[in-house]
Amino acid sequence: MSDHSDVSKHIRGYMIVGGTLLVGTILTVLASYVDLGHHWNIILALIIATVKASLVVLFFMHLISERQMIYIVLAFTVLFFTSLMYLTLWSTTPTNLIHNVP
Repeated sequence: MSDHSDVSKHIRGYMIVGGTLLVGTILTVLASYVDLGHHWNIILALIIATVKASLVVLFFMHLISERQMIYIVLAFTVLFFTSLMYLTLWSTTPTNLIHNVP
């Protein structure tokens, strides 16, 4: 009997996370209709996407119960992704070292 309650507990957790992901998707669509300025819309979309990706990684990929080494690799991945995003945004601004504006 305890195995059945344990399974139903996991299923309930997956349903809550799935519902949260659905709400996050709806928030993303609704946020696309709000004009906050180009940069703020991108930041809001990235925040929502980060929360949704974290939920998927933690619960559906079972990273929430892993050891410390997994978190170190995940932190390196987040740092690498953030640095690549910063490098991309930096290289597209017209006042950096790559573009010579007269």
